[in-house]
Amino acid sequence: MTTKLTLTIEKDVIERAKSYAKVSGRSLSELIEQYLDTITQENSTQPISPRLKKLIGIVELPKGFDEKKEIKNYLEKKYL
Repeated sequence: MTTKLTLTIEKDVIERAKSYAKVSGRSLSELIEQYLDTITQENSTQPISPRLKKLIGIVELPKGFDEKKEIKNYLEKKYL
């Protein structure tokens, strides 16, 4: 069952979204419905794509690797 919904969105965003919908061959309503459906699914059990499966385990990090520390160091070098 479908229901009508009124949204308030910036004009330029609407224009870009309409262009994207046209290029992708879908309606704007379909795009929005798909997006809302995706973000509201709890505990999504979507299968991992084959591309992502190929990447899993490809990088081995050293023992004791501190991801937050590395990100902080990277951002400090980039912006300071």
